[in-house]
Amino acid sequence: MNRLSLLPNETLSCVPQEAERVTLKALLTFSATDSHEWGLIRARQLLAGRHRIWLMLGAAVLTVTLCGALLYHSMPLWEILLWMVMTVATAAAGAVRMALTPARAFSHASRTDIRQTAWNGLALGLVLSVLPILLCMQGKPIRALGPGIALMLFSTATAFFMAPLALATTAFLLAFGLVTASCLVLTGAPVAGVATLIFTILLLTICMSRAKALAIIETAGLALDERDETVSLLLREFEATGAHWLWEIDGGRRIVRANRQLAVACEQDAALLEGMPFLQVLAGPTWDTGHFAPGLRTLAKKLKARESFSAVRLPVWIAGEERWWEVSASPRFDNRGTFCGFRGVGSDVTDQRASADKINRMARYDALTGLPNRLMINETLSLAISETDPAIGRYAFMMLDLDRFKAVNDTLGHPIGDRLLCGVAARLDALMGASGTCGRLGGDEFAVIIPDATDVAGVETLAQRIIDALSRPYEIDHHTLYIGASVGIAVGPRDGRTSEMLVRSADLALYRAKDAGRGVYRTYEPELHAQAEERRLLEIALRSAIERDEMHLEYQPIVDTDTTMLQGFEALLRWRSADLGDVSPAKFIPIAQETRLIAPIGDWVLRTACREAARWPANVRVAVNVSPEQLYNPGFVAMVTAALANADLAPERLELEVTEGLFLHKGHGVGIVLDRILKLGVRLSLDDFGTGQSSLGYLSRTRFSSIKIDRSFVEAASHGGREALAIIRAVVALAHSLGIATTAEGVETEAERRIVEALGCTRAQGYLFGRPLPVEEARALANELVTTIIAA
Repeated sequence: MNRLSLLPNETLSCVPQEAERVTLKALLTFSATDSHEWGLIRARQLLAGRHRIWLMLGAAVLTVTLCGALLYHSMPLWEILLWMVMTVATAAAGAVRMALTPARAFSHASRTDIRQTAWNGLALGLVLSVLPILLCMQGKPIRALGPGIALMLFSTATAFFMAPLALATTAFLLAFGLVTASCLVLTGAPVAGVATLIFTILLLTICMSRAKALAIIETAGLALDERDETVSLLLREFEATGAHWLWEIDGGRRIVRANRQLAVACEQDAALLEGMPFLQVLAGPTWDTGHFAPGLRTLAKKLKARESFSAVRLPVWIAGEERWWEVSASPRFDNRGTFCGFRGVGSDVTDQRASADKINRMARYDALTGLPNRLMINETLSLAISETDPAIGRYAFMMLDLDRFKAVNDTLGHPIGDRLLCGVAARLDALMGASGTCGRLGGDEFAVIIPDATDVAGVETLAQRIIDALSRPYEIDHHTLYIGASVGIAVGPRDGRTSEMLVRSADLALYRAKDAGRGVYRTYEPELHAQAEERRLLEIALRSAIERDEMHLEYQPIVDTDTTMLQGFEALLRWRSADLGDVSPAKFIPIAQETRLIAPIGDWVLRTACREAARWPANVRVAVNVSPEQLYNPGFVAMVTAALANADLAPERLELEVTEGLFLHKGHGVGIVLDRILKLGVRLSLDDFGTGQSSLGYLSRTRFSSIKIDRSFVEAASHGGREALAIIRAVVALAHSLGIATTAEGVETEAERRIVEALGCTRAQGYLFGRPLPVEEARALANELVTTIIAA
């Protein structure tokens, strides 16, 4: 509908664009222009030439007759007659050829069709130039004065009337003018030759100017034709489909000339609509009550201001059913400038509006759970902030993250995981009531908005109720599933005056809740921002730590518990930042894991440790911790092979320590990678056994050379902890039965050494046997010929 009012301007706007494209090369078909518009322009050029060709044939006959009469007593009769016959025959051939041109050429002509006319012009020009050649050869230029004037007049007429066929006319003028000028120069009349050449150039200029002007006129005519055709087509479509209609009102805003389509749209008789107030027809039942829709008020203001409007949407009631119309119109004025009403178009957009509402809902609601999505949550939060008095009001935002959800997805599959998310959404929505809005941010993250959070204690109570509700078991496809939730709370305006700040604060609080062991809620505190800033700075510095040579390794001895003989060293990563000083591994290792910097750092550690171990005695091994991220890399085995080869280190002297968390992620091919490492001859050690979600299946599927018992068990066992003692005994017995060595970590006292020795641990490491040593001290210790390590 709006397009109807724009079409005339759009169509006419193509005229200057086409005019800019009417160049000399395009007119002479030397450019690659072959658009549909140029095909139509060429066709009209051919048609114009066809209309004038018989006139030009008559002019040619008259010209050669006049020349023959003037030269009757000056040249042999047979030469005159021969030239006259050749000229008339050439002109007639061109005329007949144009007359016999296929009809298709006059509807859409190609460059080839135009170029074919050039041969006619060239032939005519060459035949006409025979007379000047003959006259110049006789050496009596005075005889050529009369015929020359006749030929010049004919050339001028050709340049003017045949300008639409610019290429043919140019060929004619160049052939005739250049030959005539050359003859005059060669026969001793250079001035006349130059004058002829200048005259020819002037004719060519006239021809090109007129040809371009005619082409521009044709372009404008095509644009107008296209506009008229398009408008007519749209009007016929309006009449045929009834989807759009025309309307007109007078200066009193009453309908005039009500047409059938408008009557059908209103489901009334056209005669009854005639003279009715237009606004009353649109208002329907609300005309009496005065409760007008905003769209109708907007339309009334436009009509009162007598200004054009477009795409004004408003609801109308037709036969008791609400419909949506879209109307556009422009004011009308008579010849004296007096306002006489509006004329416009309208259409029923009820279906389009329903589709738009559906699309809007899809854009703002989560397809899986039906809860508001991230976009809707942000909009709702921004609205809550804007409507709250910053002086006395409060609003809260909670960010929720499901605990152990990924394990469900990995073990039972995404369909079960999706149904679990729907169950979480249902429980969450049931807790909201009128107090807040919940939504899904994506994945297993949810959010809750509390517009009125004046009662902060009530917000915290709601957070605990959410945790309790989401932690109850779920029954899905005969599976009893247990998950939990961690919640971060931010209360504005204290924790943020914008939605972005509030979300960031809640996210930091959620991070703190996860660090606290999950299944709890935490509120935002200012120091969380400082901690986040510290983590950001650490991450930035960590990304360039290796390139800046800030990383180094220290080596902690591992000894035999019976003989205290040195068995090897564990390589421990240390970072001394130029900007931040010594950074604890407890700080930067988690950051490296989260940012996936652990892989390149781990590769550097592996290469460095292998190069250093190659300097030790052949019976001293080096243990290197590797992260799951490294083992998930298909190229990790190649990296290990390259590190051993570059350091010239025997594979059995390298021991890779992995954690049991590695086996929690299926589908990464970890077992295949470990088998390939074992085939190289490299040893494997299972680190921190018993502290996570251990499974004896790991030990049966993978040939570990040792199991490392965590320091927490060693310390508890030295203080008589029955559970720790039982665990160590069980681990040692299991390892002994499988032929696997056991290494006790964190042995710091003599009592701890005696207990791990008594429990059967074969190896130990800790401060009792040696602190992590710089590379030079570790190298010296490895090369000492001693049998006992003295505690540092």
